[in-house]
Amino acid sequence: MEFSKRLELFGPEIFAALDDKKAELEAQGKKLYNLSIGTPDFEPMPHIRKALMDAAADPVNWKYSLHDLPELLDAVCAYYRRRFGVDCITPDKVMSFSGSQDGIGHLGLALLNEGDTALLPDPCYPVFITGTKLGGGEPWFYPLRKENNFLPCVADIPADVARKAKYMIVSLPANPVGSVGTPEVYREIVDFCNEYDILLIHDNAYSDIIFDGAQGHSIFNIPGAERCAVEFFSLSKSFNVTGARISFLVGRPDVIAACKKLRSQIDFGMFIPVQKAAVAALTGPLEPVKAQCAEYQRRRDALCGGLRAEGWDVPDSHGSMFVWAPLPAGCTNSMDFCMELIEKAGVICTPGSSFGPSGEGYVRFALTLPAEKITEAVAAIAASGMIR
Repeated sequence: MEFSKRLELFGPEIFAALDDKKAELEAQGKKLYNLSIGTPDFEPMPHIRKALMDAAADPVNWKYSLHDLPELLDAVCAYYRRRFGVDCITPDKVMSFSGSQDGIGHLGLALLNEGDTALLPDPCYPVFITGTKLGGGEPWFYPLRKENNFLPCVADIPADVARKAKYMIVSLPANPVGSVGTPEVYREIVDFCNEYDILLIHDNAYSDIIFDGAQGHSIFNIPGAERCAVEFFSLSKSFNVTGARISFLVGRPDVIAACKKLRSQIDFGMFIPVQKAAVAALTGPLEPVKAQCAEYQRRRDALCGGLRAEGWDVPDSHGSMFVWAPLPAGCTNSMDFCMELIEKAGVICTPGSSFGPSGEGYVRFALTLPAEKITEAVAAIAASGMIR
């Protein structure tokens, strides 16, 4: 049969190719260090697991949920006040999604018409492109440049492009490049989107993984954001619940209503025990989240500092659970480098070419092993001879 032409919009799934290679080498008994997919290796906190198990023990909670529990919506609003000092979020400005990837992947279907322009960062997380294309939109990539610390620069977006744009996706702290926004950068973005009547979509998955004493923020810390913005807020990385797929879209009620209308046609809502686990996370202690951030910084230091000591000039990541590393001298193809690195060092990372047009020339490491294991991985890379 002839399949949908939509499938032709997308290239091969890079993580599947890496996983196939991983399985092949594991079968040969090779020692591997998997620093590719951003899945935390930390455990969910006990009170979160208990909330889910207690709720799952009640047969009533196994029915369709159909909507977000009022206590869950209230918990999100209270969390925004407690964590970010933001008091403009009310229940009509919140909806759940089964992970930010699911939400962003469907967003274009609710917001875009055929041929609409979407402003996307380059490099970016691939689903930003996927969601735009599924909605019939045309990506216009604004570059994240090394000389600008991989931060968005709205001054570089031409006025004629801005006037056509329907939405702009911003991700800070950024996956894959590890940049962290400042209030000044957020202010420029919010003012730009208000000036050109662009919906600002802020992917805020890593606000609790920021290094060197910096603080993570919400876009709603910026005055005027409530007029132009929505924010994806995820529990996955802060609370180590990636498999539970707990995320929220927060912000402009008209956008929330449009996304709810779409979701009502394709989904029956988040499993109630998962909603109960989310409430436990949102209302529970935050000290373990801060301690976890310190551990991520230890890992960053072990990887970036260790590779620099071996002659590979990898700059420190400022936030997120990722490190964006330029290819060593003499290397030009990120996919070829990744495959050779697996073969020679047993270290798995992700080619930069999978993150957009400007990603080539880089690889992404995920800080998903303890610092001691990362030190071993650095030694394996050094012993491979690939960086000298």
